[in-house]
Amino acid sequence: MAVIYLASLLASLGCMVLLDRRFRLVLWRAPRTGAVVLAVGLVFFLAWDLAAIASQHYAAGKSEAMTGIMLAPELPLEEILFILFLSYLTLVLRGLLVLALGGRARADRPGRPGRPARRTLATGERS
Repeated sequence: MAVIYLASLLASLGCMVLLDRRFRLVLWRAPRTGAVVLAVGLVFFLAWDLAAIASQHYAAGKSEAMTGIMLAPELPLEEILFILFLSYLTLVLRGLLVLALGGRARADRPGRPGRPARRTLATGERS
């Protein structure tokens, strides 16, 4: 029971990776840029959390669903994975939105030479 939250975060991250891979949204489109943006998001929100902990505005919750592994006082392991999930989710949602809106706008235009066709969100077909 102590790993339910951690397992849920890992499963959710795995689903984001599969969605990203299927539609080439973030890490499969621009791996270096995606990794940098994820790292910046992780560092930013981790600094935010550490500032909140230092000012005593945040304290780790006590739950049987958590592992109890603390990386620092009041900073559970699950918090790092949650921040990573939140940052990655935002990038994947942005990629899906761009794909959905861009896919409709390009549906009537032929593909440009030299560029691979991209899959549209609505049909999964190459445009």
